Amino acid sequence: MQPEFLIAPCTALAASVLVCAAFSRYRGRWALLDIPNDRSLHASATPRSGGLGIIAGLLAGYVAASGLVSLPGQSWTLVALLLTAGVSFADDIWRLPPLLRFLVHLAAAASLVFPAGYGLSGISIPGFTWHAPIWMLEVFSLLFIIWMVNLYNFMDGMDGFAGGMACIGFAALALLGALAGSPVYSLSALLVCAAAAGFLPFNFPPARIFMGDMGSGTLGFLVALFLLWAERAGLFPVWMGGVVFSPFIVDATWTVIRRTFRRQRPWQAHREHFYQRLVRAGWGHRRTVLWSYALMLKCSLIAVICFCFTAVTVQGIMLGLLTVAYIALITGINAMERRRPSR
Repeated sequence: MQPEFLIAPCTALAASVLVCAAFSRYRGRWALLDIPNDRSLHASATPRSGGLGIIAGLLAGYVAASGLVSLPGQSWTLVALLLTAGVSFADDIWRLPPLLRFLVHLAAAASLVFPAGYGLSGISIPGFTWHAPIWMLEVFSLLFIIWMVNLYNFMDGMDGFAGGMACIGFAALALLGALAGSPVYSLSALLVCAAAAGFLPFNFPPARIFMGDMGSGTLGFLVALFLLWAERAGLFPVWMGGVVFSPFIVDATWTVIRRTFRRQRPWQAHREHFYQRLVRAGWGHRRTVLWSYALMLKCSLIAVICFCFTAVTVQGIMLGLLTVAYIALITGINAMERRRPSR
């Protein structure tokens, strides 16, 4: 093993820790503070500049990797990443209109799908691949990237939640990359994991800093990037990476559908995600986030099992068990809320 495989993640971790530590204490003129409102789960003004620490960790780790990290279509991939991080940081400062954010996200997704070549060549599930018309696959790829960026933003609403998902999720992707025989993919995922790990101690409840839209938007973009990269390189299919991040995908998608049917605007801030409902039902931040970590680890384990056992029957059983677990979770939260008013 080359020394950079150890040095680069440690460098990413150290840089993220140092920057997050500094910003968690900064309350000066240029501080970006998240002021609590009636939809917030926090009670006091908290810096939301943790995304700068995550980005600093990624950059430091990339430099320390000494050229070992090379992304497909690297120039356009970096353009897409900068567009996403830039508009998210601007939104942290000025609260941009949703349409403007969407257009920039669309430009970033288009940069990744077309010149960088990350578009899907098919949509697969265990035992079946749908080779749809190319234009349909391109549209699906664009929407997938945009949704992952916004999904991660939606799910960044509880101390330690989004940072923990990044640590566990990208560690799982690194393991899958290693099992697939791609040290470059594995190291790249470890850099993201390490940068998020440097942020997590300052965000674990009670949080001293939030990652802000810059952090959540960037991480959501990286999730889409790594899942499409794995598919493009033939390492593992998108659905398998989707299993790893399914706690976020299921919660955000279900909540948006639920709010849409209720004729509510999905993009407006609210407190209807499952994790928010658990906190309000009396679980509290720590208990909710620790049980969420357990769910994330379970999903990662299922993805690894599906990778190691390629039989369609085994993969189908694993996905069936996961589906049952989510149905039970949704049913349990609904029942908990119905019982609460009578207490």
